[in-house]
Amino acid sequence: MHDEAGSAGKLYSLIIEAVFKRHYRRGIAEFAFNREELVEVALALYEKNLTNQPRLKNLGDVIYAYRHRRPLPDGILHTQPEGRAWMILGAGDGAYRFRLVKLTHIERSPGRTVIPIPDATPEIVAKYKLGDEQALLAKIRYNRLVDIFLGLTTYSLQNHLRTKIPNYGQIEIDELYVGVDKDGRHYVIPVQAKGPKDRLGAIQTIQDILYCGAIQPVANSVKARTDFSKLKCRAVSAQLFRDDAINKDGKRVKVETIVMFELKFDGDEVMIEDERHYQLVPADQTPPKP
Repeated sequence: MHDEAGSAGKLYSLIIEAVFKRHYRRGIAEFAFNREELVEVALALYEKNLTNQPRLKNLGDVIYAYRHRRPLPDGILHTQPEGRAWMILGAGDGAYRFRLVKLTHIERSPGRTVIPIPDATPEIVAKYKLGDEQALLAKIRYNRLVDIFLGLTTYSLQNHLRTKIPNYGQIEIDELYVGVDKDGRHYVIPVQAKGPKDRLGAIQTIQDILYCGAIQPVANSVKARTDFSKLKCRAVSAQLFRDDAINKDGKRVKVETIVMFELKFDGDEVMIEDERHYQLVPADQTPPKP
C-alpha cells in the first residue's frame, strides 16, 4: 500500500479534489465518477510537474484512504451544507459515487454505563495477538460479545471475507456471523472492527448490509446480494478504546473499553440503533447484578 504521509498525502489530495471539481456544482447531492478519471488526473499532474512524487502504483488506494483513513481535502469539505457530509460509495466495477449523507463515521457517546464482562480470552491468544483489529475480533469471538449485545446465539462463519456486490464493487467484511433466536429465527450479522487509532465508517456498514441482502435493488442504485435474503440482517460495529484511568493504588493506567453499535441502513442513511460499552475483567471483579 502506498505511503500517504507528508507530500505523498498531498498528492492524494490533489487527485481526489481534481476529480471532485470535474463534477461538483452548487446544490448537487451526488454524482458518479470512475477509476479512469483518477488515472487521467494523476497523469495530468505529472505532465504539468505539479508533483515530484513517484507515480502511484495503486490508484485505488486513493479511494480507500478517503473512505477509511483520511478526512477529505478542505476544498471538498467546504462545499458541504450544514448537517451533511460527503461519502464515497461504490457504483460498480471501477466506478464510485460521491453522496451527501448525515452520518459518515460512528462515534461513541460519552457518559455511557460501562458493563463488566468476565474475560474468557484464552491467555495464549492474548499473548500472540496480531494487531489491534485482530485482537478485537478475537476478544469479541471468545467472549461471545455479539451474543451478549444482540441477545442471540451466534457463530462465526468467516472472517475477512473479500467479495463483490453486483453494481457496487469490491468489499471486505471483517467477520461474518450467523445466529438464531429463541423462536428459531435465523440472522446474519456482519461485524466491523476498528482499533483505537482508526474510525468506524458508515460506508462499511452500508457495504455489509448490502452484501447481506437486507436492501432490495432500486432503480439507478446498487443491487444487493440475495444469498442471505431470507435471514434478518443485524449489522454490528465495534471499536477498541484505551483510556487513561486511575487504579485503586492511585496509579495511572490504560483501561480498554469495547464499544459496540447496532446499525441500520434504510437505503439512504445509516442510523445508530443501539450502543453498549463493555470492559473485559477478571471474573472476581464482576459480581452478579441483583
